[in-house]
Amino acid sequence: MTEAAFPLAGVCRCGRTGIAIAAPPLMTAACHCRGCQRMSASAYSLTAMIPADAFKVVRGAPVEGGLGGPQLDHFFCPSCKTWMFTRIVGVEAFVNVRPTLLEDLRWCEPFIETMTAERLAWARTPARHSYAGFPPAEDLEPLMRAFAARS
Repeated sequence: MTEAAFPLAGVCRCGRTGIAIAAPPLMTAACHCRGCQRMSASAYSLTAMIPADAFKVVRGAPVEGGLGGPQLDHFFCPSCKTWMFTRIVGVEAFVNVRPTLLEDLRWCEPFIETMTAERLAWARTPARHSYAGFPPAEDLEPLMRAFAARS
């Protein structure tokens, strides 16, 4: 996976809502859950776990949509309805950003894939680690260390 030069800017499909990230992700992932399939209208969603203090909305005012809680707050451009990022309720350390909105896409390959029990039979990713559900909490720190150390 190629590293990007940070900071990076990103925009929704119509360009009215913009984001910026000032640091590399803690990890990248593909989620195969039915919710992500439906919200992305694809086989899975891509995520970059960005440190919360390195993420900001720089233009526009995203609105909540998708599930709207209680565990996940999904944010969309109010104009074009692009799914831009997700905040996990109770997790303050990072924001899940849709990496394909960013200007440099060379680094967004998923390191892990989650919810493979719901994966479409033909959907495959190059992820190095795979989980039928979500990784157990005790796996997250070692996964983030392995992601940071990858070559």
